[in-house]
Amino acid sequence: MVIFGLIQPIMFVVLFSYVFGGSVNIGGTTDAGAYREFLMAGIFAQTVTFATAGAGAGIADDMHKGLIDRFRSLPMARGAVLTGRTLADLVQTTLTVVVLAIVALLVGWRIHNGLPKMVGAFALLLLLGYAFSWIGALIGLSVRTPEAATSGGLIWLFPVTFVSNAFVNTSGMTAWLRHIAEWNPFSATVQACRTLFGNPGVVHSGAWPMQHPVWASLLWSLLIIVVFRTLAVRKYRSATA
Repeated sequence: MVIFGLIQPIMFVVLFSYVFGGSVNIGGTTDAGAYREFLMAGIFAQTVTFATAGAGAGIADDMHKGLIDRFRSLPMARGAVLTGRTLADLVQTTLTVVVLAIVALLVGWRIHNGLPKMVGAFALLLLLGYAFSWIGALIGLSVRTPEAATSGGLIWLFPVTFVSNAFVNTSGMTAWLRHIAEWNPFSATVQACRTLFGNPGVVHSGAWPMQHPVWASLLWSLLIIVVFRTLAVRKYRSATA
């Protein structure tokens, strides 16, 4: 799982960089190097959110094997099992992001705003990934098989990641679609990372999340954690294999 989790985002970096690089206008230029720097914030965010499917499948597998029933029979806090699982997924996601950053540097991505802002950007990415892992936990507890959890964990992630500013500039979208993209929690984190990394393609928009992306990213992630952790722990009390 760790190896496959590392290979997929590396493939996205290489394919998007060399297939779309040079054909997408970023900041008035179609330079492939500019697109690679624009792309990486989106790839980082996509990587941490796609870990949601693995989190859901893992919990569904534990349910299917009866492990969750065993844990519920023990004198422990109801949220302890789910918290442990989501934190374990966060550790794996962190490893994936480190490897991905090395590959990004090899294909030409650079950080221009110094170490403190870089650390802040990666912290926002990992917080978003942790928030989405609680959505995966709820999905894993709500279905009967790991296969269903994997499918259910991915089907909603594609519109979330692609109706955003991750891979293209939202200024080219129709008005209603651009409005959705600019208020997408995923877009806020991507915008925040581009701002903190000093990468090209920062969207100039009147939408509040695009004007204050760091705060928007932080608030969205915390809100998702609060809501979906509450729902997941409540589901954990009654879920059956």
